[in-house]
Amino acid sequence: MNAPDDKPLLERRALLAASLGVLGLALPSWLLAADGEGKARAAAAMAKLLAGRKPAGEGLKLTTPAIAENGNTVPISIEVASPFTANDYVKAIHVFAEDNPAPEVVSFYFTPRSGRAAIATRIRLARSQRVVALAELSDGRVLEAANQVKVTIGGCGG
Repeated sequence: MNAPDDKPLLERRALLAASLGVLGLALPSWLLAADGEGKARAAAAMAKLLAGRKPAGEGLKLTTPAIAENGNTVPISIEVASPFTANDYVKAIHVFAEDNPAPEVVSFYFTPRSGRAAIATRIRLARSQRVVALAELSDGRVLEAANQVKVTIGGCGG
């Protein structure tokens, strides 16, 4: 069967397929990452943020569902107990998803005038994985909390 302008449909389909192939070459490498590469990127990003500091396991509360039916909208909440004075407050909270194509999910920044460090949001998870929250305190300490989330339908194309 031919198109109205008498060019075979096969030629158009071949051109479309070739165009999509060229676009595929231009995709960022993190979109094409194989399993395990996300964990390595997450570990590197967290190591850079920690800069040799050892995170404490107390004082940071990360709440996630044990099972997320849809990875496109996974609710999370994070809270840090802190007095929020001029010299003692939470500077930032960072969220990482170890198996996402881009594991650095979001960062929230605070000042002494913020009053408290508590956030609630939704994130995307590509597949079942560990979600890690790191909180940087004004005195240089870092707090860490992590939860495993089972995803039934991936949210990042996975």
